[in-house]
Amino acid sequence: MTIELDLNGAVALVTGAGRGIGRDIALALAVAGADVAVNDLADEAACAAVVAGVEECGRRGLVVMADVSDEQQVEAMVVRVEDELGPLSVVVNNAGITRDNVVMMMSAADFDAVVATHLRGTFLVSKAAARRMFRRRAGSIINMSSVVGRRGNAGQVNYAAAKAGILGLTKSLAKELGGRGVRVNAIAPGYIDTAMTQALPEEARKLIVDNTPLRAIGAPADVADAVVFLASPRARFITGVTLPVDGGLGV
Repeated sequence: MTIELDLNGAVALVTGAGRGIGRDIALALAVAGADVAVNDLADEAACAAVVAGVEECGRRGLVVMADVSDEQQVEAMVVRVEDELGPLSVVVNNAGITRDNVVMMMSAADFDAVVATHLRGTFLVSKAAARRMFRRRAGSIINMSSVVGRRGNAGQVNYAAAKAGILGLTKSLAKELGGRGVRVNAIAPGYIDTAMTQALPEEARKLIVDNTPLRAIGAPADVADAVVFLASPRARFITGVTLPVDGGLGV
């Protein structure tokens, strides 16, 4: 019997989903059959546009604005999602920011802001969701790390530290929750064609491509497809792993 990438009946929450990779993840989950709550911190109009796309797929969508680094806002967000869409079965921790600089010029505030959004945010959203999934003995949490968390990158000590921390958090959560049927995995994208990478000088983009074995920059859909796989029954016996989606850059 073939198990399809079928998420009919699933309720998903995607943080940082107003644009870029998060937007594609939310829409891909909807195409696979999930109802999707779309979170962002500031751009409510962008989230509403993503929800409109979710609804075009015949699924229910919900805008849930919240700061993932704020515990009270996170708890209120998860409560609202479950009240309006139903029990959460998929959580994608995608929210993130950058405050790049060399370490000698990086302020403590910029270090703390990046770690708070990426690492603390992943912890808080996972904690709120895991309490509920644990009781129901089912669920999939997918955390967005990065090739930078595996390799490091000059000018990004804050981002690299946060993304490396997510890898450890993912493995630990997988061990804590696996006995109750809750799977926790991470994805480590390489350089993906988003507004951030489009702003890079052509020389920098060429260097990235030259150092990537597949000689290309990835698309947000490449990451979204990996998320759908890890959320689906196809990945029912996979937990605690980090799936690189980087064209081989992390090799």
